[in-house]
Amino acid sequence: MGKKRNIHIVPHQDGWAAKREGSNRSSIVERTKAETTKRGRDIAKRDGVELVIHNKNGRISDKDSYGNDPFPPKDTKH
Repeated sequence: MGKKRNIHIVPHQDGWAAKREGSNRSSIVERTKAETTKRGRDIAKRDGVELVIHNKNGRISDKDSYGNDPFPPKDTKH
């Protein structure tokens, strides 16, 4: 089995879509960004991948990692 691919929340003609990175097909299509993000987050958590949320213009607005993050945040507290 190959590397698991991240989930992207992107604008869609019918609202918003959750798409697996590198796929032409949408996994989920919902009318609202909130509902699509919720369902996409469930998939990302289950698969241990990153959820990448885009704005209407297609730019990335947020990322949440649910797997092995290659760039984890640096903890400033010791």
